[in-house]
Amino acid sequence: MKFVQLAKSLQERLEPIYLVEGEEEYFRDHAVESIRAACKLTQPMLNDVRCEGEDLKGEKLAAFRDGLFSLPFFDEKRLVRVYGFYPTEREWGLLQSYAEKPCESTVLVIVNAGKKASAADLRRKKGVTYVDCSRADEETLSRWLFTLMRRAGLSPDADAAGFMVRCCASDAARMKKETEKLRLLLGEGGRVTCAVVEEQIAKDAEYKIYELTQAASRGNFTAFSQILSDLLTKGTDENAVLAALVSHFKTLCEISNLGGSDGEIAQKLGMKPYPVQKSRETVARLGKERVEELYRKTYALLSEMRGGLYTKSGALFTAIAGIFFGGEK
Repeated sequence: MKFVQLAKSLQERLEPIYLVEGEEEYFRDHAVESIRAACKLTQPMLNDVRCEGEDLKGEKLAAFRDGLFSLPFFDEKRLVRVYGFYPTEREWGLLQSYAEKPCESTVLVIVNAGKKASAADLRRKKGVTYVDCSRADEETLSRWLFTLMRRAGLSPDADAAGFMVRCCASDAARMKKETEKLRLLLGEGGRVTCAVVEEQIAKDAEYKIYELTQAASRGNFTAFSQILSDLLTKGTDENAVLAALVSHFKTLCEISNLGGSDGEIAQKLGMKPYPVQKSRETVARLGKERVEELYRKTYALLSEMRGGLYTKSGALFTAIAGIFFGGEK
């Protein structure tokens, strides 16, 4: 199940074994805390056990398995959390019998940042409930953030939630902190609009680079210059900016050369239909030949900069001249 589905699942029942896995640390931590809360422990010092997966080898793994049958003290459940547990197929064999017939009073939670190639695929093991804590797409995160803000007593606009996801570069932990900040600033029932997000939420460098490329496509030199100055002042490398411009024009070229609907192109390129639609509008405005020219010249400048023919600043500002003023490379 996805992380956002866990809360509803816990209202129905506690599973005996969970695999909480994914690169989103906030989701992992929150999932573990949600399972822990569902256990309703009154004696956590006795019934909340934590261990490291790297220690569970050989006889220790067998002893760990046997320990899962230990009964809780003065509680109905006993929680066992294992962090960074990547057993081989052979090692999982020692736990398979437990997974098929687990102790009713024990809740085992395996917490991993991701899957390792040499490890058993715990997601597919019988008796294991998988909680997907990988980085969610923008639409899912927007719904999650909208709910989070409502629970915090705020009144968010739907588009404001999506805008905040982009400003925070889809970082769930940061979105949680920014929601708490908005609650303090706006008070109970405070309305969260795009204007509020624009004013109060500091934009992540990734989103600023997105805005930069959009300003380049629109030919808005004033906006481009302001964003670029902010990025460079705060430590973004000229190489990263030029690489982002190359990637942007490359995507426009790919979209201009593909046929089909926005949805079909999005599927081929691993994008969402809306960005494809906006990119097609950009290509229509600039013209296919101009888009290809910009990609070719920015790519050449990036290559020559990396080959030592240009400094980073020289390559970037030569590219800017070509984008806005038609300067020759």
